[in-house]
Amino acid sequence: MPEAFPDDNRRQVLYWRLLARLFDPEEQAGLESASLAVVEDIGLPPALLDPQASVDSIVQRHPELASEFDGLMVPTPVPASDPAPDPRSGSDPAPAGDAEIEAVADEDGRDRAAEVRRAALVSKVLLNVFSTGSGAVGAAQLSRWQSDAGWLERALGGRPGELRGGRGTTPDTGGLVPGLGPELGAIEADLVRRMHLREVLADPALAARLTPSMSLIEQLLRDKGNLSGVALANAKSLIRRFVDEVAEVLRTQVEKTTVGALDRSVPPKRVYRNLDLDRTIWKNLTNYSPEEERLYVDRLYYRHTARRTTPQRLVVVVDQSGSMVDSMVNCTILASIFAGLPKVDVHLIAYDTRAIDLTPWVNEPFEVLLRTKLGGGNDGPVAMAMARPKITEPKNTVLVWISDFYEFDRSQPLFEGIEEVHRSGVKFIPVGSVTSSGRQEVNPWFRERFKTLGTPVISGHIDKLVHELKTFLT
Repeated sequence: MPEAFPDDNRRQVLYWRLLARLFDPEEQAGLESASLAVVEDIGLPPALLDPQASVDSIVQRHPELASEFDGLMVPTPVPASDPAPDPRSGSDPAPAGDAEIEAVADEDGRDRAAEVRRAALVSKVLLNVFSTGSGAVGAAQLSRWQSDAGWLERALGGRPGELRGGRGTTPDTGGLVPGLGPELGAIEADLVRRMHLREVLADPALAARLTPSMSLIEQLLRDKGNLSGVALANAKSLIRRFVDEVAEVLRTQVEKTTVGALDRSVPPKRVYRNLDLDRTIWKNLTNYSPEEERLYVDRLYYRHTARRTTPQRLVVVVDQSGSMVDSMVNCTILASIFAGLPKVDVHLIAYDTRAIDLTPWVNEPFEVLLRTKLGGGNDGPVAMAMARPKITEPKNTVLVWISDFYEFDRSQPLFEGIEEVHRSGVKFIPVGSVTSSGRQEVNPWFRERFKTLGTPVISGHIDKLVHELKTFLT
């Protein structure tokens, strides 16, 4: 393609090729050759046009491109153009030559050559993530897709895994696209479904290539009853890795705010880390000697660190029907973290058409997940019957209920039980979902009644639930 070919046309060629490959995996010879000419002309590697080449492999060979992918798709403000010449000046512009025409084209502040380069990089990321083909999927293909999806999340201004959810990360709204997370999660879930997971798990080398994700964990939990030997051991290893990763992030969120108010009736502990240096200097300023340029300290002041805490009981009820798997995993891990806090007594119940008390394993979310059985319907009153005996001091109890609240024919009995518990003084928190995407359908019948009750449904990122619990426990 000639060097003088307009940059806008070059960019259009790249995007037309992207659309063509997304809707039809077969090559369009004209678009492929034109795109190759553009990429080579602007100094980018031809591998950008290879659908089989991962972004990782390209960056490995061309490390200078790594920084270009970061924030690549975050919108940047276009600088305001200079004001147009005053027509009353009476001066007509001289005929523009080629160089002047090029300058006029850039008066809006756009670097068109840079936009062509950006189009090539954006096309690579989008094609790798959204063109997944059909048929069986291998462990290597899933691993490559997860890596490419991570590059897309970085290009959108986030962190790898953030949009897809499942790792408990706090969203950085930066340039992230609302609603894209569920779409990426759906693509990943489809890849997992197309993978011969049992055969992969039975091969330690293939299993080692799997990266734990919410979609993969859901499939493992559904299929764990059909696994044995090496396959079961590898499945457990993946689940534990995922639990540990999410727990590490959630534990950081929980620890950001200390629990309990300062107890000033307890004298501050006189150790160096509690020394209030600013107050010590302020209180001893009268002892400053200008001649010696020295401050004499008569008394050291220390910060209070002891905190008043009241024993609190946290009862978490989790709907383990198939539609709630991500919320169940997150909340199971979150319950274990709160169980590790001082003077917080945590109880955990999972239910579908039956309820099971998982409190003995609340400190081991990995064991809890292995004891759950995904699927089935919803019978909330059965879970309420198990939860109510645990409420001995309503004023010091918080009941977290995670569900989409789609009951069989027992909506009214469940709501009446919740209403009674709430009016007894229990802090009731209904949760529709706790994922990074926050997209979860909640029964509108319950949603409206919870709003009337003064307990609106939380539906969104898990940090919303963390905030609610920390507020109650503080």
